[in-house]
Amino acid sequence: MTLKTILLGACSVMMFGGMASAETLTIATVNNGDMVRMQGLSSEFTKANPDIQINWVTLEENVLRERVTTDIATKGGQYDILTIGNYEVPIWAKQGWLAELNKLGDKYDVNDLLPAIKGGLTVNGKLYAAPFYGESAMIMYRKDLLDKAGLKMPESPTWDFIGDAARKMTDRKAGINGICLRGKAGWGENMAFVTALANSYGGRWFDEKWNPQFDQPEWKQALQFYVDVMKDAGPSGASSNGFNENLTLFQQGKCGMWMDATVAASFVSDPKNSTVADKVGYAIFPSKEGVKNHGNWLWSWNLAVPASSKKADSAQKFISWATSKEYIQLVQSKEGWAAVPPGTRTSLYNNEEYKKAAAFAVPTLAAMQAADITKPSVKPVPYTGGQFVAIPEFQAIGTNVGQLFSAVIAGQSTVDDALAQAQRATQREMKRAGYPK
Repeated sequence: MTLKTILLGACSVMMFGGMASAETLTIATVNNGDMVRMQGLSSEFTKANPDIQINWVTLEENVLRERVTTDIATKGGQYDILTIGNYEVPIWAKQGWLAELNKLGDKYDVNDLLPAIKGGLTVNGKLYAAPFYGESAMIMYRKDLLDKAGLKMPESPTWDFIGDAARKMTDRKAGINGICLRGKAGWGENMAFVTALANSYGGRWFDEKWNPQFDQPEWKQALQFYVDVMKDAGPSGASSNGFNENLTLFQQGKCGMWMDATVAASFVSDPKNSTVADKVGYAIFPSKEGVKNHGNWLWSWNLAVPASSKKADSAQKFISWATSKEYIQLVQSKEGWAAVPPGTRTSLYNNEEYKKAAAFAVPTLAAMQAADITKPSVKPVPYTGGQFVAIPEFQAIGTNVGQLFSAVIAGQSTVDDALAQAQRATQREMKRAGYPK
C-alpha cells in the first residue's frame, strides 16, 4: 500500500467521521413572518457550522402550542428547540422541563436584553429561554380612511371612538372593513385580544379568591362591544381569523383599523408585501372612557431547549445566533432596518438608524414600557399576566373560553350565554385544580 493510498484512506475516514458526527436539530416554530424569515436565513448558520443541520417543523400557532406542550410534558423528545411564549417559560422551568441557557457565548450580551422581557424568561436568576422577538399591543390604522371619515386619531383613544371610527370607515362595496380583530379560538389567539379588551374595561379573570368574574358587568360590556363592532364593521368569517389572517387582510387594504401585536407593524409597513404601507398610522391600545388602563399586553416568542434534548450544546449555539445582535445586523443587511425582529434588545431602540427607518419603533417601545403584567386590571388580582393568567391551568381554561367567545362571533351563541357558560366551566375547572391554593 502506497503512502498516497494510506493518506487518501485516512482522509476518507476523517470525512466520514465528520459527516457521522453532524447533528440535526429539530426546531418547532410558529408560522409567523419573523420566524419564516429566520428559516430563510438559517443557511448562514449552517454554513458557519457545517457540523449542525436543521430540520424545521413549522406550525400554526394553536397547533404548535398543543404539540410542544404534549411533547415536553411526556418527555417525548421530538424537538431540540421549542418556540414558546413567556407564559410557558417560567411554568415549564419550575417543572424542570427546560434546560438552562448557560452556553450562549461571551459575545451574546445577555445584559442588552430589555429588562421586562428578560425578567419573564428568568427563574431563580437563571435564563431558560432567549427572546426572538417581543411585543405589546397597539392600534394600526389607515390614515387616509380616517381622514376620509373626517376623524383624527386621539393621543389616548377610547373604545367609543374606535367603535364610531370603525363604522364610519367601513365600505362594504369597496371591500373595506372598518376594523379587523382576532376571532379564531385559542388562549393565545382570540383570548389574547379579548383579555386585553376586558382588562381595558376594568375586567379581570379572577378576584382575589380565584373566583371567575365572567358574571361581572365589565366582561358583559367588553364582550358586547367586541361582538357589536365586529358585526357592524368586521370582515366576514371573522371567527376563523387569527393574527396571520388579519395581517393579510390589512396588507391587502381591507382593514381600516387593527388592534393587535406591535410586531405586525413591520409587515403592514413593508412596501414589498403591503399595498397600504405608506398609509399606516400607529396609536396606543384603546381604553374605556373613565378607565385608566389601556390593556397593553407584554409577550415574547422565545427559543428554548427542552431538558430531554440530547443536543443541548448545539441547540444553544443556534439560539445564540438567532437571538443575537449579529442576527439583527444580518436581517438589516438583507432586508433593511424595518424588518429586524423587534422588542428584545435595548441597543436596537438606542439605534438612531433603526428609529429613523421604522416609524413604529418608538410607539412599539412605548407600548411595551406601558405594559404592567403585575397589574393587568384596575382591580386587584391574584395572578400576573397581561393577555393571559400565569397559572398552568390557564392553557386549557383559556382555550375553552376562547371557543365559547368565537361561537358568538360566528353567530352560533349570544353574549349572555357565552359568559354564563364561561363562568360555569371556569368555576368547575378551578375547583378541580384545587383553587384557591
